[in-house]
Amino acid sequence: MINEYSIREIIKQQREYFATNQTKEIDFRRQQLVILKQLIIDYETAIIQALQADLHKPELEAVTGEIILAIKEIEFAIKNLKKWTKPKKVGVPWQLLPASAKIQPEPLGIVLIIGAWNYPFQLVIVPLIGAIAAGNCAILKPSEIATHTSKLIAELIPKYFPEEYIAVVEGGIETSQKLLTEKFDHIFFTGSTHVGKIIMVAAAKNLTPVTLELGGKNPCIVDVDIHLEHTARRIIWGKFINAGQTCIAPNYILVNQKIKDKLLVNLEKCLKEFYGDHPETSPDYARIINQTNFERLVNLLQDGEILIGGETKASELYIAPTIINNVSFTDPIMQEEIFGPILPIIEYTGIEEAITWINSQPKPLTLYLFSQNKNLQQKILQTTSSGAVCLNETVIHCSVPSLPFGGVGNSGIGSYHGKASFDTFSHYKSVLKNPFWLDIKLRYAPYKGKLSILKQLLKF
Repeated sequence: MINEYSIREIIKQQREYFATNQTKEIDFRRQQLVILKQLIIDYETAIIQALQADLHKPELEAVTGEIILAIKEIEFAIKNLKKWTKPKKVGVPWQLLPASAKIQPEPLGIVLIIGAWNYPFQLVIVPLIGAIAAGNCAILKPSEIATHTSKLIAELIPKYFPEEYIAVVEGGIETSQKLLTEKFDHIFFTGSTHVGKIIMVAAAKNLTPVTLELGGKNPCIVDVDIHLEHTARRIIWGKFINAGQTCIAPNYILVNQKIKDKLLVNLEKCLKEFYGDHPETSPDYARIINQTNFERLVNLLQDGEILIGGETKASELYIAPTIINNVSFTDPIMQEEIFGPILPIIEYTGIEEAITWINSQPKPLTLYLFSQNKNLQQKILQTTSSGAVCLNETVIHCSVPSLPFGGVGNSGIGSYHGKASFDTFSHYKSVLKNPFWLDIKLRYAPYKGKLSILKQLLKF
């Protein structure tokens, strides 16, 4: 049982270990990343089984969305670590010569990483990669909702890493509250906007910087100038992987009325191709994480007209992949992030109508646009704001380590993945050095007669 004393003791041990400066050594960081990669490889089967137990997650989705994604992040960090950690020389005004300046990254110290339940393995491990690469110690708090994955992480990390370096703390809301009363050097949280606000309030008491990876209603605009079949396939895939429980899944479709009927036909066709006539028997379709989320989603099925799907089975936490037609902006389903296998369809007549709606809402984590019209692509990029934009694609941008992943406004603060993860867990320290061989007395007192000369030098 983790209590306040044991949490403080772990933090104390980590501060003492961090003070040895071992975690700052580049070879040490690289070695720990290699060890973390080996952990994932050694226990790939166990990780898949835990994800299946928590979410009925298909093996392919578990491997590609959690295991391979984490491994590729590790490999990217190892490859670039030397470059990331190298101090960067910067120029100084000629008036300050022979001084020189550089920017030197340094680890923050002890970081807290709070994971989410929808991708319960990689949403803990991928931030950890950045923390290790930057030279920090870390405390991991997996989501208690994904019980099997949380337990597995708590079992595996101590086998490969000492607690004074990386520790795992399991527990529910009470445990999170205890953790948040402590002083960390950074808090990284993935979850809902509501809980993100609670995290930020708690962090403010200790002036702890935060990274908040939140969510939002990600719009998916469908223009007339598209490849219809490919568009439908990519939308259905992005929406219904993990049974729609993906923070960057398309939340709703805004479709040009001229192409709406054709799009609906193709969406329905793709759903049947992916999951068959009876998705409940498909080995490739996940389940809702728990009863609370199941009941919330069932209530959202009351809006609009169900075009396909809508079947539910409480005993299995099953909700069929569902497409809802004739939805209005005022319906409850359009007032919250769905985070489940329900896809509302709303038509628009002119793109300005769609843009106006999007801009009237909190900024989304991702915006999707399907269109080959380059002018329209540019218009959407310039007139809307979101954490990311995907053109003619869904979801896969999160697997590109060279792209920072994060939200804006209500969808998040800060970013990670690749170099952005290293930056998130680093402080960029400004360093100026001046040799002794030259020391012009112009700046020193007494100042009489020196101001006019200084103004000329500084061109003031």
